[in-house]
Amino acid sequence: MDIANYPFCTIDPNVGVAFPRARLPCPCGELRARLIDEGRFDAADDERGGAICSPRTGTCHGFERQVPVALVDVAGLVPGASEGRGRGNAFLADLAGCDALIQVVDGAAATDVEGNPISPATDPEAAAASIAHEVTFLTTEIEQWIAGVLADGWSRGVRRVQAEGERGLQGFLVERLSGLGATNVLVGAALDTLREGGHDLGQPWTWGDEEMSTLAKALRQGLFPLHVAVNKLDLAPPGVMDHLSLDVQATACLADMELALRRADAAGLIRYRTGDVDFIVPEDAPLSDAQRAALERMRGALSSAGGTGIEALLDAVVFDTLDRIVVYPVQDEGRWVDGDGRVLPDALVVPAGITAKSVAGRVHTDLEAGFIRGVDGRTRRVVGADHQVEDGDVLKIHAKT
Repeated sequence: MDIANYPFCTIDPNVGVAFPRARLPCPCGELRARLIDEGRFDAADDERGGAICSPRTGTCHGFERQVPVALVDVAGLVPGASEGRGRGNAFLADLAGCDALIQVVDGAAATDVEGNPISPATDPEAAAASIAHEVTFLTTEIEQWIAGVLADGWSRGVRRVQAEGERGLQGFLVERLSGLGATNVLVGAALDTLREGGHDLGQPWTWGDEEMSTLAKALRQGLFPLHVAVNKLDLAPPGVMDHLSLDVQATACLADMELALRRADAAGLIRYRTGDVDFIVPEDAPLSDAQRAALERMRGALSSAGGTGIEALLDAVVFDTLDRIVVYPVQDEGRWVDGDGRVLPDALVVPAGITAKSVAGRVHTDLEAGFIRGVDGRTRRVVGADHQVEDGDVLKIHAKT
């Protein structure tokens, strides 16, 4: 994919997979300890810091399991997108299947809201103001888009509210926004947020633009929770993060450095994992003096920033905002392997509170349809369809085939 700082460098969405670390240690550490106690494992094999699992995707080192998370890079918005300018509704439709948004902004304020290069800010307050302007612009465009979707069918919604009361309002909102991932729980939470904020919902048939905008904002916060990645921190005026005042979470990032370090690791020049605050340069690495000097400069910047910020950003989005957990499905509850003998090959990132039957559906729809029971890999306890799995669980699924 192309990486550039001009408008519409990205046209069609780029889909990729990132691998943040699970918050709990990989269960393969427990399995290894059990095998050692039983005299069935050679403890000398520590190539991956003791990890013995066989991930299909990602890696595990030192019992820190990297888990797959899908990321979709979409084209940037321009002012008026909610009215069709730029890629307009095509861009907004790209967001429909996303659980959360990460807005990447230029911490150095070296581009304007349309992505055109401008003179970088030298004052941290000015850079912070530029960032805040970009965030407000994005949230406003999305809220206007949601308001427009509601307005298109509002007369029908009003009739439903008059007939069914507030239950009808909630049902209408869920129907109109179902393509964006709206649920009864999400819409109900948005309406509760308005009430708790002192907003009188009154009679929907009397609502004007202000009430619709307020409702759209509450719905946007649930449909598209936003995190801000303040990129190019190494080029930004010192102290820009201290001057930043947003109503969403912001994380300082060094994306260019992350990319350079990952490429160097892939080439075998260094050993680095996303989230680390340092890297190892092998003594026999084929590096020139200039390359070694550049790596030392990056090491200093990495240490000062406490990492590139990419791991911290993904961790916050996946495990805090979206409240996800990691579950390990297996075919053998005793040996924790699949049908091919691979140890803990899959790490599923699923919503907290998910049931055993729903986990089966994440493995394969046939397993959910034919679900009989589950077995907890640690306790060997049989669990039913409605059993809520917990973070780090190992689960064997029995189903009709």
